[in-house]
Amino acid sequence: MHKVYHRVESIVGNVINIKAAGAKYRELAQVDFPGGSSLAQVIRLKGDDVYLQVFAGSRGIPTNAQVMFLGQSVRVPFTDSLLGRIFTGGGVPRDKGPALSDNMIDIGGPSVNPAKRIIPHKMVRTNIPMIDIFNTLVESQKLPIFARAGEPYNQLLARIALQADVDIIIIGGMGLKHDDYLYFRDTLEESGALSRTIMYMHTASDPVVECLLVPDISLAVAEQFALQGKNVLVLLTDMTNFADAMKEIAITMEQIPSNRGYPGDLYSQLASRYEKAVDFEGAGSITILAATTMPGDDVTHPVPDNTGYITEGQFYLRGGRIEPFGSLSRLKQLINGKTRSDHRTIMNTMIQLYASYKETQEKQSMGFRMSDWDKKLVKYGQRFEKEMMDLSVNIPLEAGLDLGWQILADCFDPMETGIHSKLIEQYWPVKK
Repeated sequence: MHKVYHRVESIVGNVINIKAAGAKYRELAQVDFPGGSSLAQVIRLKGDDVYLQVFAGSRGIPTNAQVMFLGQSVRVPFTDSLLGRIFTGGGVPRDKGPALSDNMIDIGGPSVNPAKRIIPHKMVRTNIPMIDIFNTLVESQKLPIFARAGEPYNQLLARIALQADVDIIIIGGMGLKHDDYLYFRDTLEESGALSRTIMYMHTASDPVVECLLVPDISLAVAEQFALQGKNVLVLLTDMTNFADAMKEIAITMEQIPSNRGYPGDLYSQLASRYEKAVDFEGAGSITILAATTMPGDDVTHPVPDNTGYITEGQFYLRGGRIEPFGSLSRLKQLINGKTRSDHRTIMNTMIQLYASYKETQEKQSMGFRMSDWDKKLVKYGQRFEKEMMDLSVNIPLEAGLDLGWQILADCFDPMETGIHSKLIEQYWPVKK
């Protein structure tokens, strides 16, 4: 029998405080009161003072509410029946399907021992040239998508969910507008990709504590699938909303704030989630792509700033495109030499020429006379932006490399590109 406590010492926001012995951090409790009941989670222990975040909010909870600790932390079901399903941030069905209770697993466990991991060795194909060619996504990689508000980062994640060459997609939404949730649901449903997808969706109107559960639930389920030999891609959006939820609770708890009011353990909290990315020897893998909005387009904001120290590069989304200069996949060198012999050359040459095009644009805007070389660069840069950078472009890696050669051939003479003659002989398009 679980002991029932009948006295609430204080209520601040959605956090209640009781005096209890033996409670554990992150343990669940049930709060019963006239007119309803709600789950709550232990978020702070200070001697016998136990602070619980009430999932459904503290409205209507009196000081004589009954609180019963359940002796366990948040657990979620793990089964193949999860595929095609949509849940709330707390793991409750959002799609009107049946609740699942088989094979319950704990969430928020430790990351895999680095000594047990293997070196990433396989690319994740997305059919997006700015990723596949220029900043290859690698299995077991952890990468953020840095974007300011208004950029189509959710549309990019949905596109990746449709096209990524993986076994299972898990989408974790945090603080989403309802329209964004519907966009993910409808896009994957209409394309038929929902059958290999699991969604844990927390909207802005849902309890704050559920926002904090989304990454842990998503990654716990991903880990179980990976141990079964599945390659899992976890798409999280938006990690800034996750950090803001932490800040809100920290303020309620009157914790001493750190930079811009965020809790002092922000780095550790983010790292404990990102470090779940892993490639298991003899089994599957977990790859993490996480959208991180930058308030005021400020990369020094605490959330993107801390994220940059944890992850293996980043994608910058600017003007509806993946920015080629700021974006970086630090693991791409492990893969680019194994795809096709011209991959690295095309990647480096096209970016160098695009940088020259941007310089030419500046000269043009200042009224300088354009040389023949400048005119070639302008023609090249416009085609590069339209045929490579536009996120609507959908082509496999090999077709993208061929397209790169074609654009170069249409804009330059072979000697002007600086490409080795051996590759020119092998790949340069023959004019008809």
